Amino acid sequence: MGKDTLRIGCASGFWGDSEFAAAQLVERGEIDVLVFDYLAEITMSLLTRAKAKDPTLGYAPDFVGTIKPLMKQLKSRGIRVIANAGGVNPSACRDALVAAAQAEGVDLKIAAVLGDDLMPLVEQLKAAGVKEMFSGAPFPSRVMSANAYLGAFPIAAALAAGADIVVTGRCVDSAVTLAPLIANFGWTADDLDQLAQGSLAGHLIECGTQASGGNYTDWESVPGWDDMGFPIAECRADGSFVITKPAGTGGLVAPSTVGEQMLYEIGDPRAYILPDVVCDFTAVTLAQAGTDRVEVRGARGRPPTDHAKVSVTHADGFRAMSLFMIGGIDAGPKAHRVGAAMLARLRRKFAERDWPDFTEASVEAIGAEDTYGPRARSNAREVMLKVGVRHPLKDALELFSREVAPMALMSAPAITGFTGGRPKVQPVVRLFSCLVPKSRLAVSIDMGAQIVAAPPLGGVPFDSAALRDVGGPLPDANAFARGSRDVPLAQLAWGRSGDKGDSANIGIIARRPAYLPFIRAAITEQAVARWFAHLARGAVRRYDLPGIHAINFTLQEALGGGGIASVRMDSQGKAYAQMLLDHPVTIPADLAI
Repeated sequence: MGKDTLRIGCASGFWGDSEFAAAQLVERGEIDVLVFDYLAEITMSLLTRAKAKDPTLGYAPDFVGTIKPLMKQLKSRGIRVIANAGGVNPSACRDALVAAAQAEGVDLKIAAVLGDDLMPLVEQLKAAGVKEMFSGAPFPSRVMSANAYLGAFPIAAALAAGADIVVTGRCVDSAVTLAPLIANFGWTADDLDQLAQGSLAGHLIECGTQASGGNYTDWESVPGWDDMGFPIAECRADGSFVITKPAGTGGLVAPSTVGEQMLYEIGDPRAYILPDVVCDFTAVTLAQAGTDRVEVRGARGRPPTDHAKVSVTHADGFRAMSLFMIGGIDAGPKAHRVGAAMLARLRRKFAERDWPDFTEASVEAIGAEDTYGPRARSNAREVMLKVGVRHPLKDALELFSREVAPMALMSAPAITGFTGGRPKVQPVVRLFSCLVPKSRLAVSIDMGAQIVAAPPLGGVPFDSAALRDVGGPLPDANAFARGSRDVPLAQLAWGRSGDKGDSANIGIIARRPAYLPFIRAAITEQAVARWFAHLARGAVRRYDLPGIHAINFTLQEALGGGGIASVRMDSQGKAYAQMLLDHPVTIPADLAI
């Protein structure tokens, strides 16, 4: 590769993202590398089931279908492609790509990175008493998938060996962006600050248009939702980079849009732990460098840890969710009574059959602001009633499914709009995260007849005590000498929230540095814990990022199990930042906003 600047475009933030993104970046983005992020925890278990039915499956077939018609352009433009679309069967994904290239008459070198699948080690891990890294729960008995998060250096080795396309299984999302930077600029494992910057570039573009104006707090200021520009990281050898998007596309690239994505789904910004480097984002700066161009500097790196994070999924009973409309006066209270009656009716029938109670039940009147708990202020005349339930027995939820519709004739008036017929009973897949020594991993690279050695994995024990304290400002003693007033946080800050398993994070960025002292004084750990007391059962922690005048909160046990294990409507905390932006903040009476 050997270019002074490398332009990397991301065409997928999840499996199911826009099918038009790859062509937009190839044809309009002037990119050198095209990357895709497909894998969420639940995706791995679904792909495992697909592979069990057919050993030639287990990868994301959408990726092959997206890339095939672009292969001639990729070849002629010299664009490399990297994706974690391999799922639980990267070699099968490679085989499908080889066949597609042959059908298109294009000569492409295609590699697959292997070694993330730890299913052969499951019994050993169970026997060793490996615990869940956050909750301390014991190793699950019925494992569906077990995959270690790999890093960027094996991908970089495949690129250095001439691969045009590299597919992986489970790797950290940012690795698909960091790898071509390692290969192009010759970064080594000791170039920790560059690795941290490259990882941050990957983190910023890994969720697609979330970095270029999607999900932005000030959504009304973002043009062109119908043709959103997918993000491009324009990277230099010193690690600095610019986030931008294809010219003429919709969206908005500004320090605030990029900053929101920077805070998305992170924990302690002093130690964002990845396989190749431990990143410190506290001193990162974001500066407008032209229209839809934001320059990013300041990430620092520490040596990687000697353990790999492993994502294990396991079966944990079944769930079902009903959804229908209730209209008219007092729609919210009617919905609550209907939901309570549904549960009481089924509990009585369960007892008659000697079945246990629901493992979990959730009744939410969507439109009555139930997710706001005690701060709801709705008097809606139409709501959607969502009743979500979990149970160890499938038969119990099949009975629940059959008994939803009869409520339309035996309870409140104006029940209508049943969505999708009877609720579907689905298996619950729960996430179990743990750590495994990197020495237990056996990473390899499949390039067909060409032999390519995977680089060794290294690291040192992680010492959280070595992390420096990072704080932030509070109001001066005389800040309120001329009086005070309360305003909603939304007038002072931008926010973005996300999830990691059963934990949520909420990132808050001050619109002006002068607002940050008052935000920090009002939005404390205790205040956030009170605001979300009806949703979060675990600890709340706050972290400071002075480089972008921001704070980040983590809320443990906040999502009802998270992902597909949860029966809440917002199982990923997507609305949590918007909810927190309603929180009042006391500011000086004469502070301009």
